Amino acid sequence: MDIALKAIADPKRREILRLVWSSEMPATDIASHFHDVTRSAISQHLGVLRQANLICERRAGNRRLYIANVDEMTRLRTFLDQYWSGGLDRLKAAAEAAQRKKDNRDG
Repeated sequence: MDIALKAIADPKRREILRLVWSSEMPATDIASHFHDVTRSAISQHLGVLRQANLICERRAGNRRLYIANVDEMTRLRTFLDQYWSGGLDRLKAAAEAAQRKKDNRDG
């Protein structure tokens, strides 16, 4: 999970994931969306996303096509949802304990 979290930490990689979320795209089309980034840099970003298993690569002739790995993205989302929910539960418990303590002092 750490590799995936590191991969999505970069805004350009998150944008690449948005681009390939619902349809396959060749690397050249992905690169054309980024005017301030070289094709080589986009290739490196794609490599990071591929290593994190967040995108899938398919070869069609001499082209490489990329699409989001929805199953892995779902796993990542589930992990983050659980992490977030657990944090909220701990915050709620702490707030309720503080309120009980205050009520006991005031009561």
